[in-house]
Amino acid sequence: MAGFDVLIKPSAVKEIEAIASKTDRRRVVIKIRRLADDPRPPGCRKLAGGDRYRIRVGVYRILYAIRKKRLVVYVVKVGHRKNVYH
Repeated sequence: MAGFDVLIKPSAVKEIEAIASKTDRRRVVIKIRRLADDPRPPGCRKLAGGDRYRIRVGVYRILYAIRKKRLVVYVVKVGHRKNVYH
């Protein structure tokens, strides 16, 4: 199977850069990179009310959409679990 391209929304890039802990930031980036090989990794959940998914990275969540026709994973939001769904 061909790999997916991973696109990150500019606001999501800022949210990643705002993560205080360098270790947590690195873990988030690694998870995002792995989405290129497997856009639905174990533990991902489809969100209600749309075609978005989320994966957990400690207390952080990565929200993304999958576009099968273009083989693209589009990261739309990254944040702490208490704020990311608002």
